[in-house]
Amino acid sequence: LPSLYYTHKREAVERKGLLVPVTDLTPLKAGETAELRDVRFRTVGDITCTCPVESVGASAADIVIETLAADVSERGATRMDDKTSEASMEKRKKDGYF
Repeated sequence: LPSLYYTHKREAVERKGLLVPVTDLTPLKAGETAELRDVRFRTVGDITCTCPVESVGASAADIVIETLAADVSERGATRMDDKTSEASMEKRKKDGYF
């Protein structure tokens, strides 16, 4: 499996309740400060709409245990589109994203 699925160090910033990776496509905004965090990605999607989750999951078994103990769905914790509008994903579909 791609290493992004397992815990790794990555610069990120908390934004609207999400942990947003700091990249060329998702740069810091004015006044924000990046922190080096232990994270993993739930899916290898478009970095402009998919966020990592904090994790210590170094193995598949670790990730299963984390997922079972989670009090929020990983999908709900990672989708930036859900924070912009209720129709964001539908707009992406119409624009040919999927």
